[in-house]
Amino acid sequence: MNRKYTYILLVLLVTTGLYFAEKYVDGSPSSEPETAKQSNTSTTEFGKEYLPSSTTGAIVHHSHYSLSYSEKHEQAEWVAYEVAKSHLSDNDFDRPYFIEDKKVRSGSADWRNYKRSGYDRGHLCPAGARRFSYDAYKETFLTSNISPQNHEFNSGIWNRLEQKVRRWANEHDGVYVITGGILKDGLKTIGSEKVSIPNEFYKIIIDNSGSKPKAIAFLIPNRDSSQSYFEYVTTIDILESKTGIDFLEGLPDATESTLESSLEIEHWQ
Repeated sequence: MNRKYTYILLVLLVTTGLYFAEKYVDGSPSSEPETAKQSNTSTTEFGKEYLPSSTTGAIVHHSHYSLSYSEKHEQAEWVAYEVAKSHLSDNDFDRPYFIEDKKVRSGSADWRNYKRSGYDRGHLCPAGARRFSYDAYKETFLTSNISPQNHEFNSGIWNRLEQKVRRWANEHDGVYVITGGILKDGLKTIGSEKVSIPNEFYKIIIDNSGSKPKAIAFLIPNRDSSQSYFEYVTTIDILESKTGIDFLEGLPDATESTLESSLEIEHWQ
């Protein structure tokens, strides 16, 4: 082969290799073989009456959670999922790569928007609640399931609340969760795709194990806090006024009204 063409071929091979290294290597370990699989109820089969309305019309159902994607803010306006008692597991999977969500028609934000931004790629459906199978765990690493979070917030009060949710799932034989950032005009952004940085994140937890469902809601600033998450209890009515989302539209009106105005926390302590 002509030396000139040999050189060109080598350059092309090196360039291609660098492209794929940049695309897939971001400090996350490589994927592990699928292990510890079991059959579990998915969000699309459980709690349909608790699925919120969508202000964007871009609802996506995955095997173990559902979401409503906001292209304007390049993240989900809500993610809804079940934490069943059978989901609780200590399986130790290596972290897979973050990848774009092919089910989002407009395209979910690339993980590179978060690179060197100073913000964590904060899971909305937490990976820690999906350790019962590698497929379920890996599914939480879709970029439609992350939002820019202050590191101290993500690893602090938000993490403590997520751990509490899993304890509630154990105590109440499963709970249903709706969570996301408060998305509005004028938010700061990160990356070339201008991913919005929510100033606050909310989480709604529903226990339907008794004769009547019970709910608790939290609205927590996206910053470090040493306070108890119970200091940030709010009503679903307030969250609806901030987001424009009808969170419990599938319930009978009387039940919906009671849950959305409730501030009772005794059941959850």
